[in-house]
Amino acid sequence: MAAVSAALVKELRDRTGLGMMECKKALVAANADIEVAIEELRKSSGMKAAKKAGRTAAEGTIIIRVADDSSYGVLVEINSETDFASRDEGFISFANKVADVVFATKETDMAKVISGEMLEAREALVQKIGENITPRRAVIIEGGLVGGYLHGNGQIAVLTQLEGGDAELAKDVSMHVAAVAPRVVRGEDMPAEALEKEEEIVRAQPDMAGKPAEIVDKMIVGRMKKFLAENSLTEQPFVKNPEIKVGQLVKDAGATVTSFIRLEVGEGIEVAEVDFAAEVAAQLKG
Repeated sequence: MAAVSAALVKELRDRTGLGMMECKKALVAANADIEVAIEELRKSSGMKAAKKAGRTAAEGTIIIRVADDSSYGVLVEINSETDFASRDEGFISFANKVADVVFATKETDMAKVISGEMLEAREALVQKIGENITPRRAVIIEGGLVGGYLHGNGQIAVLTQLEGGDAELAKDVSMHVAAVAPRVVRGEDMPAEALEKEEEIVRAQPDMAGKPAEIVDKMIVGRMKKFLAENSLTEQPFVKNPEIKVGQLVKDAGATVTSFIRLEVGEGIEVAEVDFAAEVAAQLKG
């Protein structure tokens, strides 16, 4: 049985808004796996999806490049160990050089991008800053009309591909994607496994208990429809004008959304918590 730390309980409480004891109980039952705990809490309490983790697992920046003719665009994520390092002029310069190579060559395999002079530049930067610098990933969208949006200091970046429209429309849609984080363009694009998992959660919620099967089925249809609307780009109220949905905004401009890519610095990277006091004590003891 994995230990349930106070920090883990606090994180679950922050993400769900539920009570401390309820969160601790859920984590114990889930063997300290916070994502499993959230899924079970959704089943038992009927709450909506929890917030994403409050802090990213790695620092760094994302660089965006879009061709002058809007025919393609690239996103490149470069990670550092600390936020301080990600603001270093040398780090920013290196990140931009990596993005320039990806943009010029359309090569997204980082092992190939970071070779020769680029590898030497990375090694020199690591020596200078004293942190591990990781060119993590590069993605490209090509074809149709491509526009993008970079949020803040490169913490979130989006590329949107349209058929029709113009660069300004693509930027507006990208801004919406950055803010709202839809999962798919249209409801029919939602992966079957995601639908199955959501239906399982909905079916297990307390208000489903004891109802006739036909009533349960109707309720599930309604909630799944709502789930798809909330997570589909074209069905979401546009952030700059909630009176209109994104799909209608794009349609009014004579365009359609083909695809989008949204990257957030550090997403999906796990960083072990370090007890610095214990670490120092262990080193002194050693």
